[in-house]
Amino acid sequence: MIKSSKTNSTANASKTNKPKEAKIPGQNLPSCLWMMAGVVKKKTCNNYYDCTSCRYDAAMIKKAATGRHLSWQDAMRKHDSRDRTCRHTMTRRTGHRVCPMNYNCARCDFDQIFEDSLSPAAIRSTMDLADIKGFTLAKGDYFHSGHTWARIEAGGILKIGMDDFTCKVLGGPHGFDLPLIGQELNQGKAGWGIRQKENFAGIQSPINGIITKVNHKIRKSPELPQQDPYGKGWLFTVHNSDIKNTVKGLMAEEESLNWLDQEVKDLELMIEDILGPLNVDGGFLRPDIFGSLPGLGWNNLTRRFLGS
Repeated sequence: MIKSSKTNSTANASKTNKPKEAKIPGQNLPSCLWMMAGVVKKKTCNNYYDCTSCRYDAAMIKKAATGRHLSWQDAMRKHDSRDRTCRHTMTRRTGHRVCPMNYNCARCDFDQIFEDSLSPAAIRSTMDLADIKGFTLAKGDYFHSGHTWARIEAGGILKIGMDDFTCKVLGGPHGFDLPLIGQELNQGKAGWGIRQKENFAGIQSPINGIITKVNHKIRKSPELPQQDPYGKGWLFTVHNSDIKNTVKGLMAEEESLNWLDQEVKDLELMIEDILGPLNVDGGFLRPDIFGSLPGLGWNNLTRRFLGS
């Protein structure tokens, strides 16, 4: 049976008006909002939907202001109100949601709250560290029980690293086996490794996601995570389209402090099994604990604290 041209035309129009689906990095480059809105035929996003810092977006806004083309918001306003998809749905950062503000994002409470939740770390001007018996945690970061941390950066990117505890317990690493850009990580599964002379340990990933950038300075200077674990010693960045739910399973604020306190107490018990009771004078454990006390056993330490 041959369909009428009217039916085909309607179907084609429906396909044309539907915003192009954003793709996840690692599979294909994601589509730019200007492309999804139909203003341009082909344009990928290489800034992880952080439009405020995107040069292409700024240039397109200027052109739209001169009338050379529609803004992506005006293009989306031409859709039926039921098809005006929220920009956060278009970029796969939230579930299905229809835009209730006619793309006046600056006046949208949901948009402002959502953006604030995406980048709380981006507004920090200085690193605020908490200290527990000489082991530090970066306040505002999220922590995994495998002693890794995740930090939400501008544009919805997650920066990942090892915590200060691991670096001091195992000592300065001789090298890292870092993942490749585009590699997929699974929360709780070994995603990369750390080497110390003849010893090796797999490190659990704190989150799910796709590797978007690797800190290549680590390859030349593997001591950076020990010297500056929450700063220059970061390992790589990850993209995840559902950041809010991704960090739900991690520890933050008071929970992370209580967790680290217990980890230090367990470490002290392991040391007491070898040296006998420790002095209760509030002293700190020295860095490179494994190097000073190899009898603790590399496998025992990594099994207990890294889960490897």
